[in-house]
Formats: sequence, C-alpha cells, structure tokens
Amino acid sequence: MKRHLFLYLLSVCSSAIIAQNTIYVSPGTTGIQKGTSESPYGTIEEALKQGLNTTGNDTVHIRIQSGFYPLNQTLRIDKSPSVPVVIEGEGKDKPVISGAITLTSWEKTPEGWWKTHVDEVARYGLKIEQLYVNGNRATRARTPDTGWFFVEKADETIHYKGTGRSPEYATQRIQAKPEDMVSLQGLSEEELNEVMVMCYHKWDNTRKYLSMAIPDSGYFFLNGQGMKPWNPIQKRSRFILENYKQAMTAEGEWFMEPSGDLYYIPRKGEIMETSIAHAPVLNRLLTIKGEKGYPVKNITFRNLSFEHSGYVMPKTGNDPAQAASPVDAAIHLDFADNIRFENCEIKHTGNYAIWFRKACTNCNLEHSYLTDLGAGAVKIGEYETPDPNLLTKKITVDNNIIQKTGFVFPCGVGVAIFNSSDNKVTHNEISDLLYSGVSIGWVWGYGKSYAVNNEIAYNNIHHIGWGELSDMGAVYTLGISPGTRIHNNVIHHIYSYDYGGWGLYTDEGSTGVVMENNLVYGCKSGGFHQHYGEKNSIRNNIFAFNHHQQLQFTRVEEHQSFSFTSNIILMDHGVYLSGPWDKANIDMDYNCYWDLRNNMPPKFLDNDWNTWKGIKDKHSIIQDPAFKDPYRLDFHFNNQKAIRKIRFKPFDYEKAGVYGSDEWIQKARLPKEGEDEFDRIVREREKSVSALFE
Repeated sequence: MKRHLFLYLLSVCSSAIIAQNTIYVSPGTTGIQKGTSESPYGTIEEALKQGLNTTGNDTVHIRIQSGFYPLNQTLRIDKSPSVPVVIEGEGKDKPVISGAITLTSWEKTPEGWWKTHVDEVARYGLKIEQLYVNGNRATRARTPDTGWFFVEKADETIHYKGTGRSPEYATQRIQAKPEDMVSLQGLSEEELNEVMVMCYHKWDNTRKYLSMAIPDSGYFFLNGQGMKPWNPIQKRSRFILENYKQAMTAEGEWFMEPSGDLYYIPRKGEIMETSIAHAPVLNRLLTIKGEKGYPVKNITFRNLSFEHSGYVMPKTGNDPAQAASPVDAAIHLDFADNIRFENCEIKHTGNYAIWFRKACTNCNLEHSYLTDLGAGAVKIGEYETPDPNLLTKKITVDNNIIQKTGFVFPCGVGVAIFNSSDNKVTHNEISDLLYSGVSIGWVWGYGKSYAVNNEIAYNNIHHIGWGELSDMGAVYTLGISPGTRIHNNVIHHIYSYDYGGWGLYTDEGSTGVVMENNLVYGCKSGGFHQHYGEKNSIRNNIFAFNHHQQLQFTRVEEHQSFSFTSNIILMDHGVYLSGPWDKANIDMDYNCYWDLRNNMPPKFLDNDWNTWKGIKDKHSIIQDPAFKDPYRLDFHFNNQKAIRKIRFKPFDYEKAGVYGSDEWIQKARLPKEGEDEFDRIVREREKSVSALFE
C-alpha cells in the first residue's frame, strides 16, 4: 500500500514538474493568459519570455499549435536560458512565423489588374520590395520580362578615388540600345530615381537606382562606389530595369506606388476574393545574440516554418559582392552554442535563410527545407577578417533540402563557409540555384586562412547556374585549407552563362584540399578546374559527359599544384584537357580515359597518347571502364578489369543526398519539368551537346 501511495505521489509530482515546464501557444488567443494548455499564450514572444526565464532542472518545452503567427518585430534571444529549451510546432502543419503583413481588400482596375492600398507606405514610409500571392513569389515589375538587355558601352567618371582598390565615389555612364529604354520615356525625375537597375557581370550583380536616364539615346547613369577593376560593368554585360509601373506587362508582376497603392497582375486561375497576399516588412525573423564569454546556448527549434523576411535595398544600392556575402539572413546568430534547427522550413525570403555568423559553435541545421530564397541559403562564419578567438566552428548542416535561390541576389550561394573551421555539410540536396552550390574559404591567395578542416560529403548538388552567371562551381574553394575534404558527392548539370561552369573548382590559393570519391557529370566547362593552388589531391573520382572539356587548369606555379590520380574520365563531347597541363608541376598518373566516339583518336592538348605518356600519365590507360549504362546514369561496373589497373576503388554514389522517409526523399527531387527546362537551355545555347542532353 505504501509503495503504491509513493508511486502515486511521484507521478503527481512529475506531472506538476512537466506542467511547469511546458508552455503552450495558440494563434488568435487574446487577453491575459497563463501559457497552459487550457490558457495558451497568443504570441510566441510571450512564451519565449516565460520559457527563457524558467529555472529548475528539466527541459522547457514551448509547444506552438499550427497556425499563422505574424511578428510585429524580430524575435530576439540575447541571454541563455538556465535550462535547455525546445521550441516546437505541434502537428503535421508547421506553425508559420511570418515577417509579413497580410494584404486584403483588393479591387479590379480597368486593365484587369488587382489593386489594394497599404496605408503604412504613405503614412510611415514603409518600404516593400517583395510580395507573395497564394504562397508564390510575385515578380516586381521589370523589363524585359525574361532574359536581359545588353550593355553596348560603359565608362566611369571618378569623383573621389580614396585609398581602396575601387573608387569611393564615381558615376557610371552606361549605353544600351535606345529601343531597350523605350519604357522609361515619360517618367518624371522622381519616378526615374526609383527605377532599379540590376547588372549581371561575370560572377557578380550590381543593384542601383537610376540617377539619370536619356532614353532616346540609350544612356543611363548610376552613382555610388566605383566599379571593381577586376570585374567592371562592360560591353556585353547584361542588365534589367525594375520597379516602375510601365514595366508591368506580365502575369504575376506587381508594383507599389509611393502613395501606397499596390497593383498586381493576377496569374491564370487566381481568384481575387479568395487570394491571400503577404508583403514582408521585417528583414530578420529571429536574432540570437549572446556576448563574449556568455553565449546563448541549448535551444532547439523544431517543426517550425519561418517565412516572409524582406530585403529593402538602401538608396546607395548594392555594390557587387561575391556570394552576396554582406546580405543578411532571416535567422541570424552571434555568440551561440548548441543551437539546433530540426525539421524546420525557411522560405519566402528577400535575403539568406540562416547565418551562423560570429562565435557560433556546435550548432546544427538538420532535416530542414530551405526554398524560395532572395539570396542563398546558409552562411557560416564572418566574411570580414575575424578575431581568431571568436571563430565560428563545428557547425553541422545535414540532411537538408536547399532549392530555388537567388531571386533578389542571383549570386547567392547554397552553403557559404567564410572564415570558419571544422564544419560538416553532409547529405544535403542542393539544386535549382543560380550560382555556386557550396563555397569554402574567403582568402584569395596564400594568406592566413581560417577555413580549415571542413568536410563536404554525400551531397547531391545539381542543376546549378541555369546560364545566369559565370565563374561558378558546384563545390568552390579558396585559400589555404588543410584538412578540408570534399568526398562522396554527386554533382551534375552545372551550366554557367559564359565561362566557368565547373563541378569541382579549386580557385585562388586553394591548398591542401582533398577531393575524392565524387561522381561529376554534365558540367559546362569541366568536371574539375584549378585556377591556382598548392598540393591539392584529386583522386578516385568519376568525371563524365562534360561539355567543352573534361578537365581544366589555369596557372602554372613552381610548387606542385595538385595530384590527379586514380580518376576515371568518360566523354562523348569536347576534349579531355584545357590549359597548360603539360607545363605544370602536377602529379598526374594512374587514370583511365575513354571516349565513346569510337572514331576519335585520343588527344591530350596537341599530343597523341604515346607522346602524352612521356609528359604525364605514365601508368594511365585508354580503356573502357566498363560502366553498366552511363547514359542512364548507372555508373556501377560490369567488371573491374580496367579500374584495377589504375587502383580505383569503387564507391557507393547512391548514398549521396538526403535520407529518411520516402516522402522526404521525394520532396528533394527536382520536378521533371524543371530538369527538361534546364536541358532545353543547354541545347539552345550550345552548338552541340553530349548525348546525355539529347
């Protein structure tokens, strides 16, 4: 009897502890509430205030019911809770934490457009630069509707040079074809000054407001920082014009007048009375920021959807920056330890999705879906030279789906590791990006680098570029990077606008990088390219069906640039090599080459096979590697006769990509119509293609 009474009292006490450490939130609840299941809070802010200040020994659970939670201001966590806190959504439908206002009260215009009024624009000067209608990103009025206009000529007047490599203040005069500027005719000076120009030049984008335009002659002018001498706007650079009413010509476009009147051209099938529109008004949804020596730690976010972070361009515009490195993120962390995001969504942003910036350690992003992003997805570390005692390190990005980026900043990257070490980027699906998939390092050359011991493994990185920008890689490295391993990734369908659509790309100063057991195929400019670097190891990879050349190399240096051993190179188009491979200090041996064009004698630069073996590849072979069915992407082996000769060790490339439920794996797949559109772009722009794309 006493034992039963003891167990009963223990269960009652345990229930009380659980009740004290479980806080409930439900949308639409008003008035003074207690955060219990019977009296839930109506806002996440209230729950956080209580949960982060709870004391005791047990984990605090903040349970958020499904629904829509608009934020009036960014959620901020600036001190660490005394006990672990788990903030989690309940139910299959994730609660939506939104930085948008909901637009209603639409009316039809004589043109058949929809119109509503946003009072805060005129009254408070609110800026809105992104819009989502029925869960789909709308396009701010632009011309041309697809593609670009081309620069005929560009020059610059420097007003103040300053001490940097780029002038501190200058005016660019850009000439286009007058017929491309017709839609600017009749605009007032005030209207012209609100027109945004976005230029595409090599790997960069420049975004600025017009300072002046002369449409009849095709001239327009931009003010601000001078052009970067290593990548200026020049003849054949491309541009679009955005944010003026005369550019509204296509379904899904919108424009906001300074008065607050917003116009939208509905897409086919949209019904005004039942449509829901969201306009982001917060650039950050969540900020976690501790202090030096006092990080915010031990918080888990689970089963939540973070949506509708906005981006507003400053009046000075956006000068070009590789990887859109300065652009903020919807979720921003500084001085954080053991912060976890599990089974979350981050989507509909004007900026990056998440940034583990300064002094973040042991943080995880797992099994999350990042899509429809203004820039890239994940940033790790600082892009400015960091305090070595405050490095971000040991961040894990695992089993995530990253898709559809670059809607505001095309140069955004899927996962960017700046000055940061000991990170793991594994088993992610990274696809449908306009620029590089994963970027590691932030030092151009052989200077001190903090990007060491990073691992990029078992990712499926594909359909990158879409012919928008140049000089990109599915995996891109910079600087001295000892301990960095890039292995067991599947990389395919990489297509740049001009030069530089590579699979594996060791750029300036890359040193000590190991790239092994990767399957790379269908890349425009080659499966591998090294600009310059030292003692990288490229081994046991499969490179197949790349377009212009299979492999590329650029700069000869005295030291050993890299070793290239035990690789298989299969092709039916283009050439094996491009660049001064014959003059470089490269350990190149035990490779297998095979051209499926039976009538093509093997050529290595200008050398036949026997001559080439006297230069490089002494023990390499020309032999069918015996893949089962490479055109059907079956790179298993019928036999191992050839690969034994080159010491190649088979690897299971099917392990790359996300893992888990069938539903999760299916979600990661690019729709067939997307794959077909990518192939169409390739066929349209290339004179001839691999049979893989026919």
